Amino acid sequence: MSKSENKLASYAIVGFGNIGKALAGAFARNGIKVSVATTRDPRSFASDAAAIGPGIIPKTLAEAVKADVVFLAVRFGSHQDVAKALPTWKGKTIVDVTNAYGVSPEELGGQPSAKVVAQAFTGGRLVKGFNHLIAAVLEQDPAVHGGRRVVFLTSDDDGAAAEIGALAENLGFSPIRLGGLSEGGLLVQARGNSWGQLIFKDLVKFD
Repeated sequence: MSKSENKLASYAIVGFGNIGKALAGAFARNGIKVSVATTRDPRSFASDAAAIGPGIIPKTLAEAVKADVVFLAVRFGSHQDVAKALPTWKGKTIVDVTNAYGVSPEELGGQPSAKVVAQAFTGGRLVKGFNHLIAAVLEQDPAVHGGRRVVFLTSDDDGAAAEIGALAENLGFSPIRLGGLSEGGLLVQARGNSWGQLIFKDLVKFD
């Protein structure tokens, strides 16, 4: 069992805009420590991190990518810059929270955007997820109306999908797996100037 498959796993969020802060809030609500990073000096966003919770730790990008699980909460066009932070991502799980809105299918080579991201993170296990909720919804407590807000997950690695599914449950969400990146990924990716079929759906699952 790897670190990322047990309670000793370490987590990081790369990107500290609205989505990154919303994700950090989910960790803070549940008392789970997470590092946050951008390309800026961590001191420049330390006060924002502290305002979310004591377990939100600002770090440099080089420090943050040492985590077992890395949430990619940057603009789609910046994913390659993050990928270059390590020569190999072997042993790590990357959660792709990006949306390739405005990027043409031709630029993606006809592939789902998550496939393109996965190719950049050499050796890593990629899970597409948490990208279908806008920040204003993602930052809310997922326990609503007597149920739990849904997050869709898709991956070509069943172990990674199960790992992030368990984390999603620990964060209070109800994970729904959509299969591999070539199938499920198409349901939750933006296509050119249109959004994926399941993006921004405020779904709630009742147990």
